[in-house]
Amino acid sequence: MKRKLLFGILLLLVLKIRGQEHNSRFSLGFSYGFGSEFNNRNYTFTNHFYKVQLYYKVKETKRFQYQILIQPEINFAEHQLLNFYFVKPETPNYQQKRDEYTQLKDIREYVLNCGFLVRKPVGKVCSFYVLGSIGPMITDTETERMSKGFAFADVLALGFTAGYDNFRFDIRPSVRHVSNAGLGSSNAGYNTKNIEFGILYQL
Repeated sequence: MKRKLLFGILLLLVLKIRGQEHNSRFSLGFSYGFGSEFNNRNYTFTNHFYKVQLYYKVKETKRFQYQILIQPEINFAEHQLLNFYFVKPETPNYQQKRDEYTQLKDIREYVLNCGFLVRKPVGKVCSFYVLGSIGPMITDTETERMSKGFAFADVLALGFTAGYDNFRFDIRPSVRHVSNAGLGSSNAGYNTKNIEFGILYQL
């Protein structure tokens, strides 16, 4: 009798924990993505990046879910100036800078993106969503388009998620704009199209 009672209590505890996990508002994920600039004749820019993602479900209605997303990111990019006339003669030491900027450069960007996401569930395992995010960024390399140091990364994305148990698999095409809002001497910035693939777990 005691064994049956103990087994029953343990079963209720497991079911309660499972229920709490299922109803958790938090999800933790990881993603990898890559992209390049929109076609132009002035410069090249290719990148790949890694993100750690923390989702928090703010609200859920019959049709939509609303989430906050925080995602630290490290971005590895390559950039080269193609049109050296972009550096104008009135720029101090313009010839030296033309020579410097037309060399292929490796760039590291360290970003903390904070976003808001509206998700539309489709059935029990799939969903579509729209995401907008903005975040502070540090870039380690000066180019003709942007000064070294502090900047911002803005992202607009559409996504599709499919789930199995507590896991979710995610694909997300996006457009990204990087600039420093005039805080540096150069602020032309970069515009890229990207796609990323991720996996997340509902805590």
